[in-house]
Amino acid sequence: MNTKYLWLLLIALGLTTACSNDDDSSNGSAPLPPLTSGEADFSTYVSLGNSLTSGFSDGALFIATQENSFPNILADKFAMTGGGSFTQPLMNDNFGGLALAGNRIASPRLVTTGGAPVPLESVIGPITVSTDIALNNPTGPFNNMGVPGARSFHLLAPGYGNIMNLPNANPYFVRMTGSTPDASVLELSMAQAPTFFSLWIGNNDVLGYATTGGDGTSPITDQPTFDFAISTLISTLTSQGAKGVVANIPYVTDIAHFTTVTHDVIPLDAATAGLVNQAYAPYNGGLQLALANGLISAEEAEARTIMFEESPTNAVVIEDETLTDLSGLGLPNYRQATADDLFVLPASSFIGTEAVPGNPLTVNGVAVPLADKWVLLPSEQDEIRAAVDSFNATIQAAVNQAGLAFVDANALLSELNSTGIASGSFILTSDLVTGGMFSLDGVHLTSRGYAVAANEFMKAIDATYGSNFEASGNLVDVGEYPTNYSPTLQ
Repeated sequence: MNTKYLWLLLIALGLTTACSNDDDSSNGSAPLPPLTSGEADFSTYVSLGNSLTSGFSDGALFIATQENSFPNILADKFAMTGGGSFTQPLMNDNFGGLALAGNRIASPRLVTTGGAPVPLESVIGPITVSTDIALNNPTGPFNNMGVPGARSFHLLAPGYGNIMNLPNANPYFVRMTGSTPDASVLELSMAQAPTFFSLWIGNNDVLGYATTGGDGTSPITDQPTFDFAISTLISTLTSQGAKGVVANIPYVTDIAHFTTVTHDVIPLDAATAGLVNQAYAPYNGGLQLALANGLISAEEAEARTIMFEESPTNAVVIEDETLTDLSGLGLPNYRQATADDLFVLPASSFIGTEAVPGNPLTVNGVAVPLADKWVLLPSEQDEIRAAVDSFNATIQAAVNQAGLAFVDANALLSELNSTGIASGSFILTSDLVTGGMFSLDGVHLTSRGYAVAANEFMKAIDATYGSNFEASGNLVDVGEYPTNYSPTLQ
């Protein structure tokens, strides 16, 4: 009798659990719909772009980040709904860096041991860069046609991947051209007859100007050249019926490369501040003379006056070519920086060094003003923003005309810089090292950042072509992707 009642009790408990589970299903846990590609045909997917497409991260290209590039993440999802294989020009190791016939031409990756980014070799010692563009290039064709360093017009340029054209060729593209060294990125892409493509290009058309502090050594691409490149790329890629997704250009001033180093990083004690102020006294006196003679306004005289104090947060001294020319009085265009000035990331290891080793009166950023290449002045930031706005208008118009999916990377990065981006259980920010989005070079994304980008691309594809990557639960979990790689990764 006891055994019989025990079985009855177990049956009753089973029925109760089943009813409870049924109730849960009716309260929002119904099965997700199956994945569908909608109007998109992913059978042959080709991605075109620059370093952001290649998977470049931590100042280098290496296997781990290539495997976590946003196109490779997309290709894995596309394969679930008819997508074919996706081949990438993988590097030979996880050190990064490039060699040419045994001579290093690009450095290995950056790493962190809990603090600021440092070169890999400073942690693990000397290494041999094994990816040699003269000795061991992989065999294509390649579905990932992202070329680090490429500008918009470079994707159209014949000979851009011909090793004989170095230094005017691109060493990363040399690895991809194989037996057709003069073929362009666009030609090699179209040779694969893509049914679907992604295009994220244009960042380098302004980034070079920004990372050189607007000093003129790497000018912004002119508008007609950019317009022609985008028009040609999109019209050619869609000429055989392929559909695709295109991203625009973020404001480069939103990235960690320009937001990490602040303007007020000079610590001085009272004695040192006094000595520096004595050194600048003739300059400040000259400004007062210029003011008295009506050569500058009182506002400019105040802005140009250089004064240090006992404090851990004195502002650095910079050169500013936009100031009134007072060379007739023997006065240079110096002033102390403000929060409106942006500094390139490498300035962090330059500010405070001695121009003349062993001479504490030649400290860079104090006694020796920082040259133009270290700082983006407000006027230079305005130039960059205007160019990005104009370039993005070109991209948007071309996308609209062709009926393609669109990713607003500019809005995404602006959101990241202002409030952070919530993705899954993570809040990603633009902070270097700890923010999770930007890799250690402050320009390129982490693998987690590339996963965020991949999700944005899938959402855009859903919205335009009727696929359902998001609704079917097939966006990636960004938490599964790393933000930093160990120095021991080989």
